[in-house]
Amino acid sequence: MLRVAVIGAGVNGVACAIKILEHYQDEKKTNVQVTIISDEFTPNTTGDGSAGLWGPYLLGGTDESKVHKWSRDMHLFLEKIWLSEDAGEAGVCLIPCVRLSTDPNASVGEFWRDIVYGAVDLTAEQLTAYNKNRDIKFTSGLSFVTYTSEPVKLLPYLTKRFVRRGGRIEQQKVTDLETFVRDSPYDVIVNCTGLGSRQLLNDDSMYAVRGQVTRIKANWVFTAILDESDVGNYIIPNTESVVLGGTHQVKDYSTKVCETDKRFIIDGCRSLMPALEHTQHLFDWVGLRPGRDQLRLESERRGRKLLIHNYGHGGSGVTLAWGCADDVLSLLVAAQIKSHL
Repeated sequence: MLRVAVIGAGVNGVACAIKILEHYQDEKKTNVQVTIISDEFTPNTTGDGSAGLWGPYLLGGTDESKVHKWSRDMHLFLEKIWLSEDAGEAGVCLIPCVRLSTDPNASVGEFWRDIVYGAVDLTAEQLTAYNKNRDIKFTSGLSFVTYTSEPVKLLPYLTKRFVRRGGRIEQQKVTDLETFVRDSPYDVIVNCTGLGSRQLLNDDSMYAVRGQVTRIKANWVFTAILDESDVGNYIIPNTESVVLGGTHQVKDYSTKVCETDKRFIIDGCRSLMPALEHTQHLFDWVGLRPGRDQLRLESERRGRKLLIHNYGHGGSGVTLAWGCADDVLSLLVAAQIKSHL
């Protein structure tokens, strides 16, 4: 029996657990047991508060070719769900998007525009419409269609899918990884603890990227609008609310709602879409993204056991989850072939 533990119940942890379990079951190998271990599960993970829009974001110096591969794999995964009868339950929707930039030297979505549907640069006339009453003008923009996959729906769906295939759930806070790896009955441990890896591994390259958003009721908003400026805002519709953002405050660990940030978010989003002035405010939320100089996805041996790290996804947890899970599975399979785990 091969026993696998995935530590962390965010979208990357759950994706890894499903990927591993379904692979071995599809290969008709039933002597594999996969367990997700975490002290928090949906709806109490950081990802549950996010809008879930596909798009690489806040990934430091992570290699673009890897980000492209991981992002493409997730886009194809979401497409498969969207085409199935599970789309509603999983919160997966097609959504038109407009990304705008004030950088005259930038090419919006340059390395990932082949992944999304119908990517077209905005014309000068279209940019003019967005530049009304703006001091700093947008110089370029990209229109395309992609997916939202709201974690507050996606995570329960994926967890249910995992359990239905025989996966196990265990609520436990792992505070000492060395001891856990040494003393636990698991042959393979997959570390998907996100920001928790800072303490768990003494990884000083991990840091929080604070994000504050406001949710409003505006059922008539169907298009996501994103300002890629360093202090830009975004408007992302979900099925039952619209997410207004946001902040990306590096090494800020405060989870309290800041009224100054709230004013910045609301005023900035209203400048992009003036009609938002006539909407109902629902609530504000703060989450800490797992920032890192580079996403860490690699394996190491601990005696007879295999430890795989998969953390540091910045603001791209949903965007990279299925692609990173595929690489985690590849590391596991390669280790099995080499050492007969």
